[in-house]
Amino acid sequence: MIVDAHFHSWRLDRGDYGWLTPALAPIYRDVTIVDWQRQARGCGVDAGVLVQAAPTEAETDWLLAQAQGDDSVVAVVGWADLLAADAAACVALRAAQPKLRGLRPMLHDIADPDWILQPALTPALRAMAHAGLVFDALVRPIHLPRIAELARRHPGLVIVVDHGAKPDIAGASWQPWADDLAAVAAQPNTVCKLSGLLTEAGPAPRADAARRWARQVLATFGPERVLWGSDWPVLELAAFYADWWQETNLLLDSLSPAQRAAVLGNNALRVYGQRGV
Repeated sequence: MIVDAHFHSWRLDRGDYGWLTPALAPIYRDVTIVDWQRQARGCGVDAGVLVQAAPTEAETDWLLAQAQGDDSVVAVVGWADLLAADAAACVALRAAQPKLRGLRPMLHDIADPDWILQPALTPALRAMAHAGLVFDALVRPIHLPRIAELARRHPGLVIVVDHGAKPDIAGASWQPWADDLAAVAAQPNTVCKLSGLLTEAGPAPRADAARRWARQVLATFGPERVLWGSDWPVLELAAFYADWWQETNLLLDSLSPAQRAAVLGNNALRVYGQRGV
């Protein structure tokens, strides 16, 4: 099974996507799970992980409703107020929802890069680990030392670094991103998504513009800890679904069949499919 470990669905009239404005014209439209299926199935992709795009519990409820009864959605990564007084109890309730497999605070939109390390978050993070929910880390390179520390503090919490931590590929920035990513990978409870990289290469990039950074993600985490994803439709700010799929196949060409299968689906099913795995 080929699994897209990161895609989105949204409806503009919901009104809780503060970042999604007409300035992002290529993706400023409603997108449904069926729309994603049309893109994915054309590339032989069987299933996917639906990821939040708004920092509201209402959007998470809406995503879960969309995913209910749709076998192509193997998991939903939602949002919760991890600083709420009753956050631990809320996390436990969320974990009882069958397809809810992870939570994602939108760290890259929070001004303070140390926000995730504040002690007030500890009850919620411990509750996530106890319930077997994954922590999706939507971060930029500046956050990587904080994510490494978070992984050390919570060894029972599986942390997924989204989009390779969004390196500045358009600016050809390499360090300290590469070393900081390696420090995260040194923690055994971390994995990384091979997704979102072409978007960081700027508008209309060459097909291979992100290849060096993608190869570094693979080399740093190894095929057993990398999850392929499209980040569709955000991907369309730079390229089309089929473009990233073709580039992915070139990137994985040197891997064994078992390693390819891990990156293209088995790792996602392991991380998101079984609670506590």
